[in-house]
Amino acid sequence: MRTAKAQLVKYSRKAHERGLTAAFGGNLSIRVGDLVFIKATGSVMDEMTPEQVAVVALDGRQISGVKPSSEYRLHLAVYRERPDVKAIAHLHPPYSIVASALLTGELPILTPEAEIYLGKIPIAPFRPAGTEELAEVVAEKIREADAVLMERHGIVTVGRSLREAFYKAELVEESAKLWYLSRK
Repeated sequence: MRTAKAQLVKYSRKAHERGLTAAFGGNLSIRVGDLVFIKATGSVMDEMTPEQVAVVALDGRQISGVKPSSEYRLHLAVYRERPDVKAIAHLHPPYSIVASALLTGELPILTPEAEIYLGKIPIAPFRPAGTEELAEVVAEKIREADAVLMERHGIVTVGRSLREAFYKAELVEESAKLWYLSRK
């Protein structure tokens, strides 16, 4: 429990430092058995503390006294869809958001590294943030991919650890940036 919270604090701060999210945006989670540790609602990632980590059960019951991020439905839907996933990064990197607004289908893969670690990056159609509808479209796309762009919203990446999910998020943003720069 303490390790999961420490990991969430570490990678939340790192995501903000690397420009993968700003202000109140984004959230990370770790699954431990049937429990999900996730950023609390209203928390800012570059100021995260262990006390700002909420705990919810896979069935959606709030376990901790701290209220989870409004995107907890998205995290739970992904964990239910992909039992192999142990961590999720949901971030708002700028190039990925721009790409999701300009493209349909998939983000083109331009580097061998992205091909190896991501394979493909589908784009989920726009749905309002924090809704069950958004959770459903992301869970559908994540069935066959470890990274999804959400139209005009951000990204979701998954991994067997938070470290893996985080670095996949960096790779998605690099892919979006390279695609954007190659358009000129």
